[in-house]
This record gives sequence, C-alpha cells and structure tokens, in this order.
Amino acid sequence: MHELPITQSLLEIALRHAKESDATRITDLHIVMGELATMLDDSIQFYWDIIAEGTIAQGAILHFRRVPAELQCMACFEKYHPGDRELVCPKCGSVGAKIIAGEEFSLEAIDIE
Repeated sequence: MHELPITQSLLEIALRHAKESDATRITDLHIVMGELATMLDDSIQFYWDIIAEGTIAQGAILHFRRVPAELQCMACFEKYHPGDRELVCPKCGSVGAKIIAGEEFSLEAIDIE
C-alpha cells in the first residue's frame, strides 16, 4: 500500500513541471526503480490510473527502468550482483556487504505536449 503515496508524489511532480512548461498534456513518465526497491510496477500503475483521472496526466504511459542490484563485500571489496537474494560474496564467502546500487527510485523524465 506504500505505492499510493509514492504515486501521488509522482503525479504532483509531473503536474507541477507540466504547469511550469505550459503543457496541455502529460504523455509519458519514465521511472527508475532499483532491483531491491520494494515498490511494485503494477501497483504504481494501478494507483496512477485512478489518481490521474481527470487531470492532464490521464492516460500517460508509465515506463519503468530497473537498475540491477550491486553489492560490495566489506571484507575483500569485491563488487558483485547478488543471485536469488543471496548476499554471500562469491570471492571470499563473507556475508558483510554494502549496497552500491539497486535501491533507487526516481522520476527520470516527463514527456509533455
């Protein structure tokens, strides 16, 4: 259910930028989501279809670009992509790692007319 406030924020941002550009229609939103982000594309799309109704963003297409997860071992500093949520370093077997990429969530671009 945390997708609703996130989707509301996306709509507010898109409407604000469209207004600043004197746009009459928002056609597309390009969203970047990390592989480890907890949001679901389908849920965001579901809420979008409801809350954008009656605005210049109604019917806008949401494009989701996923960023793969990348971890860095804190023992040997190897960078790796975790497989099947496995966090063990493939080089040294350590379980201590920091996330370098994969938790992102941002609005990358808005297409308007």
